[in-house]
Amino acid sequence: MSSAANQARKDAIRDNVLRPSRNVPYPSKDGKPIYTSEFFGESVFGLAQIAKALPKPAYAQFLRKMRGGQALDKSTADAIAHAVRIWAMDKGATHFTHWFQPQTGTTAEKHDAFLTLKTTHGQAGLEEVKAIDAFSGTQLLQAEPDASSFPSGGMRTTFEARGYTVWDTTSPMFVQHGPHKTTVLYIPSIFISYNGDALDEKTVLLRSTEQVAKAALAVLALLEPVPQGVPPQTSIVYTTLGTEQEYFLVDRALYVLRPDLKITGRTLVGALPAKHQQMEDHYFGHIPSRVLATMSEAELELYKLGVPIKTRHNEVAPQQFELAPIFEETSLAVDHNLLTMDVLSKIAHRNNLKVLFHEKPFKGVNGSGKHCNWSLSTGSGENLLDPSIKPETNYRFLLFLLATLDAVQRHGGLLRAGIASASNEHRLGANEAPPAIISVFLGEHLSEVLDSIEQSRPVKNFSVPDIRTIKLGGTALDVMVSTLPDISRDLTDRNRTSPFAFTGNKFEFRAVGSKQSPSFPMTLLNAAVASSLQDIAEELRKAAGDKAFPSDADKLKVIRQYIASTKSVRFEGDNYSDEWKKEAAKRGLLNITNCPDAFDQIVEEKNSAMLCKLGIFSKSELSSRHYILMERYSKDLLLEANTLRTLLAQQILPAAFEYRAALASSCAQQQAIKLSAGPELKTLNQTTPLVERLQEWIDKLDDAINQVHLAAHDPSAEARASARHLLPAMEGAREVADELEEIIADKYFPLPKMSELLWF
Repeated sequence: MSSAANQARKDAIRDNVLRPSRNVPYPSKDGKPIYTSEFFGESVFGLAQIAKALPKPAYAQFLRKMRGGQALDKSTADAIAHAVRIWAMDKGATHFTHWFQPQTGTTAEKHDAFLTLKTTHGQAGLEEVKAIDAFSGTQLLQAEPDASSFPSGGMRTTFEARGYTVWDTTSPMFVQHGPHKTTVLYIPSIFISYNGDALDEKTVLLRSTEQVAKAALAVLALLEPVPQGVPPQTSIVYTTLGTEQEYFLVDRALYVLRPDLKITGRTLVGALPAKHQQMEDHYFGHIPSRVLATMSEAELELYKLGVPIKTRHNEVAPQQFELAPIFEETSLAVDHNLLTMDVLSKIAHRNNLKVLFHEKPFKGVNGSGKHCNWSLSTGSGENLLDPSIKPETNYRFLLFLLATLDAVQRHGGLLRAGIASASNEHRLGANEAPPAIISVFLGEHLSEVLDSIEQSRPVKNFSVPDIRTIKLGGTALDVMVSTLPDISRDLTDRNRTSPFAFTGNKFEFRAVGSKQSPSFPMTLLNAAVASSLQDIAEELRKAAGDKAFPSDADKLKVIRQYIASTKSVRFEGDNYSDEWKKEAAKRGLLNITNCPDAFDQIVEEKNSAMLCKLGIFSKSELSSRHYILMERYSKDLLLEANTLRTLLAQQILPAAFEYRAALASSCAQQQAIKLSAGPELKTLNQTTPLVERLQEWIDKLDDAINQVHLAAHDPSAEARASARHLLPAMEGAREVADELEEIIADKYFPLPKMSELLWF
């Protein structure tokens, strides 16, 4: 068995070397390349297309609907549906789908054909059936997928199957081309139950963005007074998001020979190769040709879909890469991130590669995150988290900054719950990713600004030329390169160890996992900030007293109050250090080291009361989320444990047995002709104890799996049992298996090794 598997491994390695890259031509016209901006969004049915399809009054009504100000009438919906059908069919579409985000960590879709049958009565009373293409406003607005087989956390039973997908008018429709030149119209949607409960990730995200917008506008109304009857200066606020997506690429032929990668997304066994990331030569290095071909083709598809991909580069670990888009409105950015993951997977498949979005697919090298860069913007494009030249007198900026600090201070446990998963658990807290303690990095300059305001003293001068620029054109020692220009220096250095860092005019939530949808973490962040903004608005009103609007002195009073109350969540040092863990405990910051404890923060009274008060979740929706997260965690770990057990029993142990037999036979042959069998005996004596230990660990794995099954029917107990029993059993078994891998002769080993997966 192992020899056949080993041959398959060798064949995959050979094919990997010989396989040519795909050649996908860049769009051109008359032999000249077309600028990206000319075909960007060509597969999207956006506002420009809707404006062409509708009369001006109907289009104005649609815009009011997008902003939540008016219902969409049937005639307008029918007009949009007709226009988008013609547009999509002209691009080859035969089907449409309501594309939604169930609580499975991915997206879902059910395709329906535009084709329908129309029965007419002909002459002599005969019925005639005619095939036509049709798409109504009712079909556009909603559909009914079966809700019984999606996670509901007990809100629905199997026999209560009805659920609804509803068009999210804030996210544009688009077409995607599939195999055999098939094309489908995608309608971004929310997913709710028969009773209106949120069964998805997007409904609650939209609720949270609406609440943070209302709260922000309430604060701005106090800060930007206008005469009665005059429209406010700012009438729209929305959150923005940019998601830096990290991922690994491996050869698909090698991937299919790894059951653990196929089933769980990560290698459950595998010794670290001699060379991995320790040479620090992969980060920002030359992009391998097959990878660049995949990246370029994926970007080409994404540009057509209106996804503004900006950056691509090698990441720290071998075969790890990153792409990052331009910032967009949060719910659209989430849609685009999920679309990016889907397109990357499809394009990689065409290039005989496999994308791994798991946070820790390979033990011993860096894992992957999805750094979520979050901010607040007005309808006119002003960034509310832009410090400006003098942040110490920019009271608007300071209040929005402090609202965010207050949100993290009061609901850090909730934010920790938003990033918790069985896969991200392998990454958080390691010296490669933010720790489980949620704190905020502001940097030297902003920290000095807040300290100076709190202490009623002048702020240190951070704007003198020697500080704001780096001179490369010559120094007193005349050792610099005179031909190079002076460059601007940022006011603050970066802190990559911080889970929530201010980076100029936004916060970077670095702790989000690469496999996660950004929806849930951003929902919780939006909610926490909305709650803090509401409190700040109330404090401003109190400070103003009988006055219609707070004075600068009133604003400063509130600012000082929040600087003092949020001081404990600010940390500028090394978040990886043991000293920080001790210091964080003194400050009262939570250090939640496992997923079940993190999930409990969702239903903790302080957090649940805030989420329900804002209307982002109902009590039943929160309970169901808690149930689903616990259940998914234990399912993930059980899946890994059972996969590992099968892998050890059916591949690793048989390979070890075959190698032992070969060694024993060699020993006997050497002894029969009076030669020393010392070298063979030494290796045999190393192998045998490891084989025995591995068998013992398989038994321990069985016991651990049984312990989890004893807690069945109680997701919380099952999740805790999984963390307590499965994780140490899997780690112990892996250590022995990896030791065996380094001893067993290569020709007997059936699985592609990390050296082959990471260096193709």
